[in-house]
Amino acid sequence: MKSLNPIVISGKEVLPIIEGGKGVAVSTGQSSGAWAAAGGVATFSGVNADSYDENGDYIPQIYHGRTRRDRHEELVAYGIKGGITQAQIAHDLSGGEGRIHMNVLWEMGGAERILHGVLEGAKGLVHGITCGAGMPYRVAQIAADYQIHYYPIISSARAFRALWKRAYHKFADWLGGVVYEDPWLAGGHNGLTNSEDPMVPEDPYPRVALLRKMMNEMGLNHIPIVMAGGVWHLEDWEHWLDNPEIGPITFQFGTRPLLTKESPISDAWKAKLGTLKEGDIFLNKFSPTGFWSSAVRNDFLDELKARSERQVAFVNEPIGEHDTAFSFGPRKREVYLTATDKAHADKWVADGFNSALKTPNSTMIFVDPDKMKEIRKDQVDCMGCLSQCSFSNWAENEKGNTGRKADPRSFCIQKTLQDVIHSESNTENNLMFAGHGAYRFATDPFYKNGFIPTMKQLVDQIMTGK
Repeated sequence: MKSLNPIVISGKEVLPIIEGGKGVAVSTGQSSGAWAAAGGVATFSGVNADSYDENGDYIPQIYHGRTRRDRHEELVAYGIKGGITQAQIAHDLSGGEGRIHMNVLWEMGGAERILHGVLEGAKGLVHGITCGAGMPYRVAQIAADYQIHYYPIISSARAFRALWKRAYHKFADWLGGVVYEDPWLAGGHNGLTNSEDPMVPEDPYPRVALLRKMMNEMGLNHIPIVMAGGVWHLEDWEHWLDNPEIGPITFQFGTRPLLTKESPISDAWKAKLGTLKEGDIFLNKFSPTGFWSSAVRNDFLDELKARSERQVAFVNEPIGEHDTAFSFGPRKREVYLTATDKAHADKWVADGFNSALKTPNSTMIFVDPDKMKEIRKDQVDCMGCLSQCSFSNWAENEKGNTGRKADPRSFCIQKTLQDVIHSESNTENNLMFAGHGAYRFATDPFYKNGFIPTMKQLVDQIMTGK
């Protein structure tokens, strides 16, 4: 295999490997500090990051505000405090090695305020910002204000062109790299567009080559591209190295650091990773963000899938084939379905799914009474963790809502992500993000007999290319 040469990232020569930032509390100062200490670029998650009391115990993010706006302010305060905490831990553990980046989602609630708050409170501790989940135009200005590098996460050359033309060309000096996150291979939220078929994966090579060609035309020949999604053994990517069509390249690992000693996920989650088979990662569109996302298929996702399958279109007055009356709810409200859908609805009700919930798309879904109560409670308890949420209809605007009905086909993403990371065993009934290569834990000899490496051992293994 070709040699893996060091690369300059955020002003320092480091190993050409980056720890993926991941979501709520899954990439922490503990795991990131260990990755940086091994010589790579570490990325802790700045999404609702954890903070601790004077005894070092985790402080649960409990909300007391009576309104969504009040709870949203609490969420922002938690986010700033947690981000500063994780930055400090990562810095201390790194021992001055590697680089420390912070990952944020542009569509998370209070993204700009949290970024400013953490960077102000952790000056000198963070060397770069990675940011995706949306079109983060203003992240360049924020990075320039604090004189650190920024790394936009994109899934197509077209997306980067839009960011460059609108804002990034003004702050080119602080552009540290461009993260190409493959929408068919990466875990978490993915940047699939309406013109791309989620069921027909495309080869990342021509997509990245097109991105490099565009960057070269912009005078960004020297700026590295970060390949994210599906990276497991670097020898699989040897043809990308020293390749003028690809240019300066480094690789991001999001899934593999999950199964390390320093990873904060539960033992049950780590054990689950070792049992996955190819195809067990489910690309779905249930997220309240509206984005496609990839996660481990389990009871949680199966319930969401079944919930959407128990769905019929309705009208309030008989029109065309929608001429069959159907009554639901305590007040026996009447709508009209097709005769075929009426038969389906009657069967679902007979099976115990006798609570009907309307969606924003003039359809209704059928769930059991306990699930309906859970959905309603989660919607009421919303704390504005996203800039806009299809599930609760919250939006970070003057009105405080999206202007559409809340969508019961989705879920409270803050609730499940907090639960899965802070629960010791509840992996079947929560969302577990993972890249599509996670099944390789079960077949890679490095993990034979249930071996769980330290972060240093993982970095050393990755650098062998095998």
